[in-house]
Amino acid sequence: MPRSIFSVLVALLVMLTAACGTDLRDPDQEKKYDGPFRETANVLTLYSDSAKVLIRLQAPMQADYENGDVIFPDGIDVEFLEKGESVTSTLRANYGKQERNKDLYLVRGNVIVHNLQKQEKLETEELYWNKAKAQIYTDKFVKITTPEEILMGHGLEANQDFTNYRIKKVTGVFSLKE
Repeated sequence: MPRSIFSVLVALLVMLTAACGTDLRDPDQEKKYDGPFRETANVLTLYSDSAKVLIRLQAPMQADYENGDVIFPDGIDVEFLEKGESVTSTLRANYGKQERNKDLYLVRGNVIVHNLQKQEKLETEELYWNKAKAQIYTDKFVKITTPEEILMGHGLEANQDFTNYRIKKVTGVFSLKE
């Protein structure tokens, strides 16, 4: 009997040590979380100079990342103001991303830039906005509608309020006057 009790105790001890054994892992080798550290709903950001609002940015959702980048997964709406008084142009898109290190925004999906003063509208699928240089540009297909004509082409460079622009490769010009 003592031998069988000893055998049972040894078997129990072996099972307990096997069950309690944990596989220790190096924390530096574990996959790190790379998602946003903060999400904010109904965002309104104002950029100003000398106490005058120059840019008003609105978005339904903003996701901030540890590297400083910001993503607007549900779209972005930007208004450019002249001397903090009246809106001169707008930029809208279905998605936006800000690379904070470069002060560069990328907007995608149904991108529309509208110059309210000249009544001109730019439509494209992807556009970059360099806030520091106050420029917008793309290499994608663009369509510009003015009161007199429709211009189409590939690639565009313009100032951020869309008052001056240059299409890199024009593919069509259609007059709206009859």
